[in-house]
Amino acid sequence: MNFITQINADHTYDAIVIGSGISGGWAAKELCEKGLKTLVLERGRMVRHVTDYPTMNNEHWDFEHRGRLSYEDTQKYHVQLRSGFINEANKHFHANDLDHPYTEVKRFDWIRGDQVGGRSLLWGKQCYRWSDLDFEANAKEGIAIDWPIRYKDIENWYTYVEKYVGISGEKMGLPHLPDGHFLPPMDLNCLEKHVKARIEKEFKGRYMTIGRVAHLTEPINGRGKCQYRNRCARGCPFGAYFSSNAVTLPAADATGNLTMRPDSAVHSIIYDAKTNKATGVRIIDTVTHETTEFYARVIFLNASTLGSTSILLNSTSERFPNGMGNDSGELGHNLMDHHYRLGAMGSYDGFEDQYYKGRRPNGIYIPRFRNLDEQTRRPEFLRGYGYQGSGGRGNWGGGVNSEGIGAEFKENLFKPGGWGMTLVGFGECLPYHENKVTLNQNLKDKAGLPTLTFDAEFKTNEMTMRNYMKADAAEMLEKAGFKNVSTFDHMGGIGVGIHEMGTARMGRDPKTSVLNANNQVHAVSNVFVTDGACMTSSSCVNPSITYMALTARAADFAVQEMKNKRL
Repeated sequence: MNFITQINADHTYDAIVIGSGISGGWAAKELCEKGLKTLVLERGRMVRHVTDYPTMNNEHWDFEHRGRLSYEDTQKYHVQLRSGFINEANKHFHANDLDHPYTEVKRFDWIRGDQVGGRSLLWGKQCYRWSDLDFEANAKEGIAIDWPIRYKDIENWYTYVEKYVGISGEKMGLPHLPDGHFLPPMDLNCLEKHVKARIEKEFKGRYMTIGRVAHLTEPINGRGKCQYRNRCARGCPFGAYFSSNAVTLPAADATGNLTMRPDSAVHSIIYDAKTNKATGVRIIDTVTHETTEFYARVIFLNASTLGSTSILLNSTSERFPNGMGNDSGELGHNLMDHHYRLGAMGSYDGFEDQYYKGRRPNGIYIPRFRNLDEQTRRPEFLRGYGYQGSGGRGNWGGGVNSEGIGAEFKENLFKPGGWGMTLVGFGECLPYHENKVTLNQNLKDKAGLPTLTFDAEFKTNEMTMRNYMKADAAEMLEKAGFKNVSTFDHMGGIGVGIHEMGTARMGRDPKTSVLNANNQVHAVSNVFVTDGACMTSSSCVNPSITYMALTARAADFAVQEMKNKRL
């Protein structure tokens, strides 16, 4: 995969896509395949599939610090460390926090990728469709504003992207978690099968399944199936999980219509007051620090939730003194994330004669069961939560803290430990207007651009919900026969769920929203925002497949509008 990096002499394209992560990759693919000469601008460095995955095949002992970050690295990645996911094997796909500062009025854990592919190289790959329970909740409860779309508006687009991405999973027939187009599911291990049976017997309306994930269980489109290495965050040489690098960007490149420009920090979108449209994008080269402008008929803003909003806020003009499209004053507001890192764990006596094969890069999923209807309603809080997690056995790593030497010690390392299981809750966060980000002109990043100031927090509804999330997790394990059941709650700040959403929400009324039902900026019709910034509420399921569906839908709409000379 050798992306075209030679820039057109006149700097003019049919379309510009800002950002190359999950939604940006999809925008590039769709626009290129529809015949548009498309420039993709990426703030970070170039990363090519396979070629630029330096640790993809390394073993534990190949790392100087055996997977841990050095002291020097802990200083570079002091924010990224808050996630618990960064290590010596994948640090190069995380943003250097010294180069990307920000300000916290209230704690915000901003976990970022900084390369071609963005966080599509690092994401958890869980893919769940939203339902009308999610799209209608704001309107029914009088929270924030109503979504301008419903499930039927993107149902076919979910199917479209699922067929291409490759989602493995099990159909369940649940109205609040719609089934999709699935490859064969991964297997539950023996303990997980036991827990599934007990939960579904003991609790009416509760179900457990294997996670619906963007891991191939069958080869598709020249990509190999998952090898159960569980080294996904290093980059997969088989293309077995979905990333922009392995899937959508190569597809865009194959059309001959793609031009990639990495090391391009977007300063602002250029606005023409005479036409009421954007004419292009102003960038700062992060290597040379030179400023350059590129021009296009249509612009897709996919720089991630906070990156996209930052660019809009910095795109000021006489028409938009407070940021492009900010007539409503809602730009930067309504920041959301999922709250998680809590639940329960326990040990299980039994299944000593069984184990499992490989390192499955997936776990279980328990769909939402609270506040679905009157029978499941809890008046103490709005919305609901689901659980991820897994069951497993202790392994040779337990020998690290054991005394011994010689043959007997080595032999004991081959004996697996006991079984245990952990359930981790993921809860919905309501869209609060006061949860916001603003530009900080007094603190600049390495590219010389203003940074963000965060003033956001989880509130009473989320805190009340967390008490139920812990109690429900513990009860399910206890009813399944677990011992030594204990709960945990390591909350962290908003942002640590790495599902930040909102700040440029969709809506029906330009007076209360930034985008319309087609993801267009209300006042600038040729600018589309289809990443997490567009979200009007957060649901309690992983959002990435929804970003993909919205992006494919918006790209189709944009091209039709261009053909009809409305853009």
